[in-house]
Amino acid sequence: MPRANDEAAAALREYADLFALSGGDAFRVRSYQKAAKAVAGFAQDLTPDNVRTVPGVGDAIAKKITQFLKDGSFRQLDDLRAKIPDGVRQLTRVPTLGPKTAIMLFETYGIDSPDALAEAIAAGRLAGVKGLGPKSLTKLLKGIEQLRQNAGKVHIGVAMSMAEQVIAALSDSADRIDYAGSLRRMKDRIGDVDILAVAPPSIMAEFRAQSYVTEVIAGGDAKTSVMTTEGLQIDLRVVPAESWGAAMQYFTGSKEHNVALRERAVKKGWRLSEYGLFDGEDVLAAAEEKDIYAKLGMQYVPPPLREGIGEVEAAVRGELPLVVELSDLVGDLHTHTDLTDGLASLADMVAAAADRGYAYYAVTDHAPDLAMQRMTLDKMLRQREELRQLQRRYPKLRLLHGTELNIGPDGSVDWPGDVLADFDVCVASVHSHFDQPREEMTRRFITACENPNVDIIGHPTTRKIGRREPVDADWDAIFQVAARTKTIMEIDSYPDRSDLPVDLVRLAKHHGVKFSVDSDSHAIPHLAYQRFGIGIAQRAWLTVDDVVNTWPLTRLREFIGRDH
Repeated sequence: MPRANDEAAAALREYADLFALSGGDAFRVRSYQKAAKAVAGFAQDLTPDNVRTVPGVGDAIAKKITQFLKDGSFRQLDDLRAKIPDGVRQLTRVPTLGPKTAIMLFETYGIDSPDALAEAIAAGRLAGVKGLGPKSLTKLLKGIEQLRQNAGKVHIGVAMSMAEQVIAALSDSADRIDYAGSLRRMKDRIGDVDILAVAPPSIMAEFRAQSYVTEVIAGGDAKTSVMTTEGLQIDLRVVPAESWGAAMQYFTGSKEHNVALRERAVKKGWRLSEYGLFDGEDVLAAAEEKDIYAKLGMQYVPPPLREGIGEVEAAVRGELPLVVELSDLVGDLHTHTDLTDGLASLADMVAAAADRGYAYYAVTDHAPDLAMQRMTLDKMLRQREELRQLQRRYPKLRLLHGTELNIGPDGSVDWPGDVLADFDVCVASVHSHFDQPREEMTRRFITACENPNVDIIGHPTTRKIGRREPVDADWDAIFQVAARTKTIMEIDSYPDRSDLPVDLVRLAKHHGVKFSVDSDSHAIPHLAYQRFGIGIAQRAWLTVDDVVNTWPLTRLREFIGRDH
């Protein structure tokens, strides 16, 4: 089963949203939002005994969480679910549409869904409505289109959590069980999860009985499809043990990759299916995936590379790159503590980094231009001294004192150059003014890249999957400058960011840009997010030479010009 933390955090977030919709006090809304974030990032499994030790959780919230852990909900949440019309809740899923506007649209105009909102805008029914000028209506239409594009899909973090939950629940009943499909290919958005198992047919009844199942779409001894509490479809297939490798290859896909493999098999007079590679009735390979590729005269193609973009041809020639692996990472260059918007103390984050066996670890709390974090130079210098003291406790882990700067609308960053020169690493990110015109946004990034104190551009497109679209910029121009100035582009591994996206990673690599795969951790569990960033790096065919935090610290320091 997954950690109760995630489910309790989701309930608190829902309560905060519904409380806001009911006209609740903004301060209390924020307190529940903060509590949800703290619960999700709590390093221990949540129990009634330790709930009061979660940062930001007071007595009132603790009581609600305790009831949730016992009953799967709490009274106040149930009351609000009954009070807030479903139409209003649907409207709040539209990016940029706030709760007050959603209630006004529902009560005044009877608009009860994103589709109804789109129709009302198209018909001119909302023209002249206070607070909804032409620009706002255009943003709402973009938000509705974004919602439609993401319908039925979740980001990889949600899908991976659900897949691992299913596997953990059913593993005792299966000889082999694993996920396949687009999740195994590490795509950033997942439409459904494919799970394969070598198991008796009775596993299907066990699967249908799981608490996360909300609907059984189709059931049988060989395949069962269900909908889950996350709104995600999961398909469980039972496959023969002797065909495990062929089934994993077939159901991992992609379609384009599989077509290319089947064509290669046909040219040899063979047949490839989910049951194996056959020469007539003779089985050439089936039990292990790697045997299929070897028999076809190819290098093994790692799942994230299987997208039908030339990997089969490269594997036949023996020219597939040795892509970077999670085990190649020796550090993390973008993390946060509770000095700004993180949830864990500096000491706890450093201890967790040491447990992961890193060679180096950078703490990069926010700089002062992100005003809500209330950072000052004095606070940052005190943190630097604390880090120096912690360094004595962890002689095998090189602690780096960094900062995440804010790239202003004109490309400037927090703090003057003489202050920035004393940091070990400076990440610079866009946190505001996301709607700048393309030319201005491009100039903004180029100015940051040309700043000699900026080492890494953090989460470059600023996207948040399902909530915020990428900024509009000329990435060709930006990457050309980044390559010239040796400015590293980040692959932010936070699953709702997955930023840079794989297409832009490929483009940046074409221009000679280097990358860092960072967790952007705001809590101890987030350190494990680097696996998602590595998935993006692999999909873009990156090697250890492309990813700077696989390098020894001496090489990294020399590259960014901070070998002091």
